[in-house]
Amino acid sequence: MKKKEAVWGYLFISPFIIGFVFFLLGPMLFSVFGSFTNYNLTSKMDFIGFDNFRNLFFRDNLFQLSFYNTLYYVVIGVPLSVTFSILLSVLLNNQLKGIKLFRTIFYLPAVLTGVAVYILWMQLLSPSSGLINILLKYIGIQGPSWLQDPFWTKPALIMMKVWSSGSAILLYLATLQNVPTTLYESASIDGASSIKKFFKITIPLITPIIFYDIVTSTIGSFQIFQEAYVMTQNGTGGPANSLLFYNLHMWNKAFVEFDMGYAMAMSMVLFLIVIILTALNLKLSKKWVHYSGGA
Repeated sequence: MKKKEAVWGYLFISPFIIGFVFFLLGPMLFSVFGSFTNYNLTSKMDFIGFDNFRNLFFRDNLFQLSFYNTLYYVVIGVPLSVTFSILLSVLLNNQLKGIKLFRTIFYLPAVLTGVAVYILWMQLLSPSSGLINILLKYIGIQGPSWLQDPFWTKPALIMMKVWSSGSAILLYLATLQNVPTTLYESASIDGASSIKKFFKITIPLITPIIFYDIVTSTIGSFQIFQEAYVMTQNGTGGPANSLLFYNLHMWNKAFVEFDMGYAMAMSMVLFLIVIILTALNLKLSKKWVHYSGGA
């Protein structure tokens, strides 16, 4: 009976197993091997040892620049998007008239994805006719050139990231609605202010979702590609390579220069960086994440 149940169990999960082996594990193992070769998508696939990694760290100046651009986006973009999502979800958690309409409005950016959104933002960020600079002009501020100014290109994309935080806001909102109202009532009786209730009750009880949001946002930010590819001329990462993110540089190496072995080496480095940061987050989470059902 147990064997029969096991056979049926494996049959039910076989689509996942087949998909994982052929579309994830197989390509991953091939990338590990290919990173030690000069594979060029057509004829070459000679074993060259650690040459790709040596070129990556010691000869490729664009590698350092692309990693800096990506790190800038992660270090500034992730905290801003997480903070914005928390604060906005707290505001949307109030039971006010018409609040459902506002919740829908703030969630809409999570539905609107893809090239159309990037083209829309290119129009909004236009230095002369963009809506953002027009609004800034009304309050007496001279708007920057955004995507034409190397200093403002990454902040512009970070602004896009914060704007598209609808999915995270939905998660925080669902978690906030499960926080017992009796805790807030007890705190009010004891004379706690709204700020104290926010930091002493709200934040500790939603730390598991904050932790999840930080981990997933960090991984997603390290994989930024589409925005820079669509919003820069021919995916070059300009101006002055200010939007040449790691994945865009890897794409150019793989599908523009056809140096697939080198691109595979880059993917292995990125994989290790993400694994290390995720492990570090898991380690540090024990000090500040509080679960209601355990220690």
